[in-house]
Amino acid sequence: MASYPAGFKYTKDHEWIEISGGRGKIGITDYAQQQLGDVVYIDLPEVGATLKAGQSFGTIESVKAVSELYSPVSGEVLEVNTGLKDKPEAVNVDPHASWMIVLKLTDSGQTSALLDATQYADLVSSAGL
Repeated sequence: MASYPAGFKYTKDHEWIEISGGRGKIGITDYAQQQLGDVVYIDLPEVGATLKAGQSFGTIESVKAVSELYSPVSGEVLEVNTGLKDKPEAVNVDPHASWMIVLKLTDSGQTSALLDATQYADLVSSAGL
């Protein structure tokens, strides 16, 4: 069974967010990368883009499928992990260290609607995932 970092929050769409001082690093979970298989391409937004919670911020492409990436919270894109353009497979190797974007949160209260690590692990296991 995969381990999910306790300090992160999770979405039912299998994204994670690590909050620190009004900013959030966002990536996909270990479960998500396992479902995708070998990641070959990641399309991410530009710095300065404004996202709403639940809005698509890009796509991730694997040998199996192309999937949308959804923002767990609203905010402005402060950083984009450009290294993933050259090495998208890093997401398969260590998905919880391979962040995709950093957002400046516009409403930190939105994080209360997200799942904690235990709730996310329960979601994945209860769905037979």
